[in-house]
Amino acid sequence: MLRSISFVVMVSAPHFRVLLSDDHPIVRRGVRKILESTLEYEICGEADDGDQTVKLALRLHPDVVITDISMHPMNGLQVTEELRKSLPDAKILILTMHDSVEMLRAAAAAGASGYLLKSDAEELLVTALHSLGEGHRFVSPFFDAKLVKQLFH
Repeated sequence: MLRSISFVVMVSAPHFRVLLSDDHPIVRRGVRKILESTLEYEICGEADDGDQTVKLALRLHPDVVITDISMHPMNGLQVTEELRKSLPDAKILILTMHDSVEMLRAAAAAGASGYLLKSDAEELLVTALHSLGEGHRFVSPFFDAKLVKQLFH
């Protein structure tokens, strides 16, 4: 008599610690829900303004900071510049409603690792984070690929 034996090999997924930063709680809840649907991401903290984002990031040392641009008193671009200096290994993903080339250019100049439009977040957030985790940049497909390559060389 032959027996069939099957094995299940479990591979642990990469584990990334993520800090969420947006002045709108509904946005943070939505991002949290998307990330909690995978086993790859741990939300290590949440902030509702730029100052709090920097303080939490310096204390928690996240792998990735997801931040909005439009926050006060310190905006997401200023957060990016500050974190680029103090936590150079952290990936910074700008999550924004701003679909202007000027804002994309400013984010690239500030040192952002990626730029994701909020309108793309439900579909592309996990893809963006995978890309950043692999050491690549990610920009919403709304923007011209040639311009993106030029800005995020």
